[in-house]
Amino acid sequence: MSFGNADSPPQSRTAWVADRIREDVAAGTLRPGELIKQTVLAKRYGVSPTPVREALRILEADGMIVYSTHKGASVREMTPETAADLYRLRAAVESVASEMAVERMTPDKLQEIEQQHAEIDQALRDGATPAELSRLNKQFHFTIYEQASPLVLQYVETLWVRFTPPATIWGSKDAAEALQRDHDAILKALRDGDAKAAAQLATDHVHHAAAIRAANPDLRASGGQDREDITSI
Repeated sequence: MSFGNADSPPQSRTAWVADRIREDVAAGTLRPGELIKQTVLAKRYGVSPTPVREALRILEADGMIVYSTHKGASVREMTPETAADLYRLRAAVESVASEMAVERMTPDKLQEIEQQHAEIDQALRDGATPAELSRLNKQFHFTIYEQASPLVLQYVETLWVRFTPPATIWGSKDAAEALQRDHDAILKALRDGDAKAAAQLATDHVHHAAAIRAANPDLRASGGQDREDITSI
């Protein structure tokens, strides 16, 4: 992959590399505690080591990457306590974001959210991978939150990116179906224009996700140990 290909968005190399690293962490390609080799990432992304180094510093500030003496950069490992704290923060922020989204909802945006909800339904029927379901889930939520405001969306993103372990609660069929039922209720509140209900349902949904994660700590985005190894190319 090269930085200049047609699929690359028009943004700085550093920002583009940071997005690619986030994607690799979410997919489980880069795992918590694993040493990150800048030269390997530079080769993978088709860039020089400089934007990789700069991107890692940005992600360090976001809390995704940690540097240790004599070792270098690695994906931050998350304790159960940290995960619990993040879920509490998410519940508060996403409640407000959902309420604001209803207040500012447009017909076109509601139609887009409806379509994304339908895509999750179809993916569940098709037996999509946990990583794909997780991606669609984030797309659904972030389309709602972007209707609130760019500031709110940015703040939610800072919380989501801190969930660095390559694990997803969408790795369990029962959990995935239960979470989609939560989405059903949230979508109904959006359709009804009920901002208070949307706020409460968002809070309940995040707490529900927290309970599932706590009960299933070994769920993995890639469905086990199968993953692309980019640490020793």
